[in-house]
Amino acid sequence: MTDTSLQTAPHVDLPQCDVLIIGGGPAGSTSAALLAEKGWRVVVLDKDVHPRFHIGESLLPMNLPLFERLGVADQVRAIGMPKFGAEFVSQTHGDRAITYYFNDALDKNHPSAYQVRRSQFDHILLNNSAAKGAEVHQGTRVDDIAFDAEGAVVRARAAQGDALRWRTKFVLDASGRETFLASRMNLKRRNKRHNSAAVYAHFEGTERRPDADAGNISIFWFAHGWFWLIPLYDGVTSVGAVCWPYYLKSRKTDVETFFRDTIALCPGVAERLQNASLVSQVTATGNYSYQATRMSGERFLLVGDAFAFIDPVFSTGVYLAMQSAFYAADVVDDCLKNPAVAPVRMREYEEGVRAALKTFSWFIYRVTTPAIRDMFMDPINLFRVREAVLSLLAGDVFRKSSLKARIRAFKMLYYLKSAVQLPRSVAAYRTRQRNLRG
Repeated sequence: MTDTSLQTAPHVDLPQCDVLIIGGGPAGSTSAALLAEKGWRVVVLDKDVHPRFHIGESLLPMNLPLFERLGVADQVRAIGMPKFGAEFVSQTHGDRAITYYFNDALDKNHPSAYQVRRSQFDHILLNNSAAKGAEVHQGTRVDDIAFDAEGAVVRARAAQGDALRWRTKFVLDASGRETFLASRMNLKRRNKRHNSAAVYAHFEGTERRPDADAGNISIFWFAHGWFWLIPLYDGVTSVGAVCWPYYLKSRKTDVETFFRDTIALCPGVAERLQNASLVSQVTATGNYSYQATRMSGERFLLVGDAFAFIDPVFSTGVYLAMQSAFYAADVVDDCLKNPAVAPVRMREYEEGVRAALKTFSWFIYRVTTPAIRDMFMDPINLFRVREAVLSLLAGDVFRKSSLKARIRAFKMLYYLKSAVQLPRSVAAYRTRQRNLRG
């Protein structure tokens, strides 16, 4: 990753900044806006030019307080499709559907969220960071970083081919699935506990649920994984299938035909799409579950997907990226003001983000198991565990609350149910292990 020419060349005449952020997605834009507000000189380098397409259109209720704090709540509301809950449909339960409403969570103060076109949403956040004072460079790809005792020298290239360099005191990697630092520092590891691939596209004319449920996300379990249907405000619906990689590898046709054949395997999805028209290209991605071995180092932090990505089933990606960016901005602010606190503050940051990921991961690793499906399709509220699951679905995993105790109770009920139906659980476990091997 390092380049000796960067290390030995004089840096006196290089453009200076306090924080250089790689990536202008939700994590990068959020941290840039917050750090600029704190008075730091912030540079954002994004390889893309916005607005640009991105998957991951479903937000969580806990995003909304973050929008208020950033000052973008009205702009997001203007492009958002109101989302009051999440619908789950299971083939193994006779295609029965159940909807979880956020208003039934432990905390009733966040009853809704939004579905958004990421091209518009990400553009709002990036423009907001510039309005707060960050220096934003779009179409600019980072080539290399050389760290030293004073910070780092970052080398990048503009879309026109011009070579650019900056001297910065701190680097915040918000490069998303590109995982710039994690890849170059050999920190990135495939998630051995979860192995998934996806194929997705946008459709127009998809059947929607009636009235206030029109904006709810729908999750359909099927033989090879699960589908998402995310309604957007302009009549378009994002449709995707998250499958075991072995299934995606079985493709013998073009990706669009394969996607349509996959949709046919799930009658509930096929029915919703029977009068719909494809309005985008179909995209397939291979195994995308990963995590870096560490989240921080001397003068750098990883934020959002630049650190880890597990599975989009609970629509956690944007929320985790933005909430971790809020924490990261505070940590960077403290480290720049007083470098002596850096080890402690970085450790606190990493522990907090890992704890939230661990909470979501427990459910994600088990979301296709018979016991979890049964518990989602036939919920009970013993020990208020149903309300706790709704709080989890709303994204309430960072605050100190009674959620942890309720989630422990849910886990206890899960293990009890798995033991009661042991042959079924063992068969599902063996199938999962085979699928993990791809």
